[in-house]
Amino acid sequence: MTETTPKTRDDLFRFLDGLGIAHTTKDHAPVFTVAESVSLRDEIPGGHTKNLFLKDKKDNFFLLTVEENATVDLKTVHTLIGAASKVSFGKPEKLMEYLGVIPGSVTAFGAINDAGNNVTFVLDADLMAHDTVNCHPLSNDATTSIASGDLLRFMEATGHAPLVLKVTS
Repeated sequence: MTETTPKTRDDLFRFLDGLGIAHTTKDHAPVFTVAESVSLRDEIPGGHTKNLFLKDKKDNFFLLTVEENATVDLKTVHTLIGAASKVSFGKPEKLMEYLGVIPGSVTAFGAINDAGNNVTFVLDADLMAHDTVNCHPLSNDATTSIASGDLLRFMEATGHAPLVLKVTS
């Protein structure tokens, strides 16, 4: 197996531009948690995301991207997302291997690094109801805003068929 260098934020922007997807990015101090990013809400409109990198007992991996204040029941979400068993958090090594990001920078844009289709992407229906969705551009020192429909187009262009499901309460 060959090691590949994860794509950068500039690679991501070129990819989005190539798809004709409008995007804006605001640079800011690194944020590692939803709580730390709250101060950006007035400056960046739209749905803000929280991401959960999960795995089941058969080593199937999932990235749940939900609205920042939403609650996900980890004891039952496996029944909604098609997991083989209850889920737990995936290890940072797999996060880097599959999505090319470190903890604190997890993002739906990580699909650009998942060339092997190792991860099932789940976008919460409530998040996707926003006109604009905000995600880290592969690092936690910026926030990139795109239309929710364009997030789906991006996912499909990376070879993923994201599930849009109500996974939050």
